Amino acid sequence: MATIDFIEILKERYACKAMNDEAVPQEKIDRILEAIRLTPTSSGLQPFEIFSITNPVLKEKIRPVSWNQTQVTDCSHLLVFAAWDSYTADRINYMFDLTNEVRGFADEGWEKYRQQLLSTMPQDDAEKSFQHASKQAYIALMSAMTQAQIEGLDSTPMEGFDPTAVDEILGLKEKGLRSCVMLPIGYKNAEKDWLLKLAKIRKPMDKMLTTLD
Repeated sequence: MATIDFIEILKERYACKAMNDEAVPQEKIDRILEAIRLTPTSSGLQPFEIFSITNPVLKEKIRPVSWNQTQVTDCSHLLVFAAWDSYTADRINYMFDLTNEVRGFADEGWEKYRQQLLSTMPQDDAEKSFQHASKQAYIALMSAMTQAQIEGLDSTPMEGFDPTAVDEILGLKEKGLRSCVMLPIGYKNAEKDWLLKLAKIRKPMDKMLTTLD
């Protein structure tokens, strides 16, 4: 297996501001989706779903409610991360049952942990639950952006959209989901991407790090 320098990947990655509508091979998208699927989440619950949109009609509907950002329609695939709107007993039990099925046994400590979650999470305020689930989706977003860079693709994370409108377009409320972030994936349009030639700016380490020995 070839060695991947994660730091170099991060140095090269940037938020692409213009794409050229070239189609990305599905095998590359599949590896990005697998990276999302393998992402760690709190209690292993994976409280979100991904909508991979290539349908041009849907993209055209989403673009006006996304600050008219051209990447929405010019990308190859538009990934919408939709977090659970609540932690229900059925959702929690599904992941615990799946774990027991795959591992072939039910661990006593694991079952106690199941009961702990069931006694607390379904009773939480809906907005608190959604915010918690959204944070897990953002962990997966980083996996997706990194794998896209590895695949030689461009992407840009987007919070600049009307989530209520996107939820309506995709019928998310009926599925118990709420959109939280989007990720257009494709190939850059170098002539139109104003950010491409600008230096990446990050705070120096001494402005970010406090070491407590």
